[in-house]
Amino acid sequence: MANFTGSRREKKKYVPKRKVCPFCVDRSRKIDYKEVDALRRFISDRGKMEPRHRTGVCAKHQRILSVTLKRARFLALLPYTSEHARSANVTSVPRKEPPQPA
Repeated sequence: MANFTGSRREKKKYVPKRKVCPFCVDRSRKIDYKEVDALRRFISDRGKMEPRHRTGVCAKHQRILSVTLKRARFLALLPYTSEHARSANVTSVPRKEPPQPA
């Protein structure tokens, strides 16, 4: 049978490993709105900012990151939502030809 201590089972609690802020570890790494590929790591597939507990960014750099993401969105480097990303990739838009003189 299972090991019982009194009337309760002994359970091991799951303690997740604390994530380390990538900007605190590498001091030379700056948060720049022009580095779109680096910023995509911090937004979800829906275009929303990922929370701190998921990315591991500290509070100080999360505030800087949110301003930087908003700036990149304003300059149309990043989409506001996933719908913007899909509509921006449309390359073939049917155009109306001007009427030909008869």
